[in-house]
Amino acid sequence: MRLVIQVAKDAKVTVENKIIGQIPYGFVVLIGVENADTKEIADKMLKKMLGLRIFPDENGKTNLNLEQVNGELLLISQFTLYADCRKGNRPSFTNAGSPDYAKEMYEYMIDKCKETNINVQTGEFGAHMEVSFTNDGPFTIILDSRDM
Repeated sequence: MRLVIQVAKDAKVTVENKIIGQIPYGFVVLIGVENADTKEIADKMLKKMLGLRIFPDENGKTNLNLEQVNGELLLISQFTLYADCRKGNRPSFTNAGSPDYAKEMYEYMIDKCKETNINVQTGEFGAHMEVSFTNDGPFTIILDSRDM
């Protein structure tokens, strides 16, 4: 599993010119799933993500997590995080999870995040989406379950 976590403000996702998810401040999270991922891996990744202390405190030090700053989540499924560009110029996506399994894991992660005190907004699995936001900092973290 791969997560690209970006501290953002004014984030929104649109499908067919309609806003389907929007947050004022928090994390935009791109979620990539592979077939080897499990719910246990997803739980571990979510715990790490939600615990990240990457928001500034009153002294400007990165000491606060998402909940402590009343941040929100915008979760976007992103199979292209598993692009393999080693051969040629056309990426291969054979390492990405099958659509049915990836959707199941994506929805599992949404449900787990909704169990917290954090507002959760989402994209639409499998849809052509336009995601726009201001990357605050910029601050971007990449979590890969193979590194944890």
